[in-house]
Amino acid sequence: MKKILFLVILALPLVYSCKNNELVRINVLSFNIRYDNPDDLLNNWKYRRDFTSEMIRFYGADIIGAQEVLKNQLDDLDNALPGFSYIGVGRLDGKEDGEFAPIFYNSGRFSVLESGHFWLSETPEIPGSKGWDAACERIVTWAVFKDKPSGKSFAFYNTHFDHVGETAQQESAIMLLAHIRENVKGIPVVLTGDFNVIPGSEAVNTLLLGDLLVEAGNISGINYGPSWTFHDFGRVPLKDRVKIDYMFVSQPIKVESYASISEQKDSVYLSDHNPVFAKLVLQ
Repeated sequence: MKKILFLVILALPLVYSCKNNELVRINVLSFNIRYDNPDDLLNNWKYRRDFTSEMIRFYGADIIGAQEVLKNQLDDLDNALPGFSYIGVGRLDGKEDGEFAPIFYNSGRFSVLESGHFWLSETPEIPGSKGWDAACERIVTWAVFKDKPSGKSFAFYNTHFDHVGETAQQESAIMLLAHIRENVKGIPVVLTGDFNVIPGSEAVNTLLLGDLLVEAGNISGINYGPSWTFHDFGRVPLKDRVKIDYMFVSQPIKVESYASISEQKDSVYLSDHNPVFAKLVLQ
């Protein structure tokens, strides 16, 4: 496939030892926080900011894959989450312009062995490139972490697929899966994101091809919350709400519990999306 030849130059295969038999528990959150839009009025970020950081602390998230994060929101979360660091760049220029798809992580517990990013386009190495029939620039942020107490390593990917272009959604899934297959060897993988597609769609089915990734909620010992994740600040009727936010994991990760968090505080929503939370065990 000519479209994925770029993978050989993006990164050398990330090969790490995972022979330690100690079980490692990690709390993971995927969350489209909704970009800071003044037209959101009472749903504006300034009214949701503290609620968001409280939720993250309450659930004890160790790693967070976030989407639609503007620089001011990135700074807010960075300040509100002591002990955390982040990886990510703005999707428009590869620096600070545009939405980030950052990975926040507990820096006291995890060290970063490798990290990077690429654009979901025909030219993934070019900052701000837009792919296929996409309406917006789209980016993937990835890292390989080492759990300091156990010495175990794992890869973490976070992304936000286009909301319009069906070709872009499918090609993005092909590109993302190929990058994982080609560049991550011998360690577990976690993939989070707002994929803007429903279960059973071509893009989701592509990500599930083969035996690499499974949807976390499908193998969880406990499932909590609604099946849907998008509600547009409660404006979408219940019967029309859909799941577009996902967490995928590779073997041998065990999913102890999984939740779609539909919470409000004094009638304020966390976002127009539900956060997706899971308690994972690296075996």
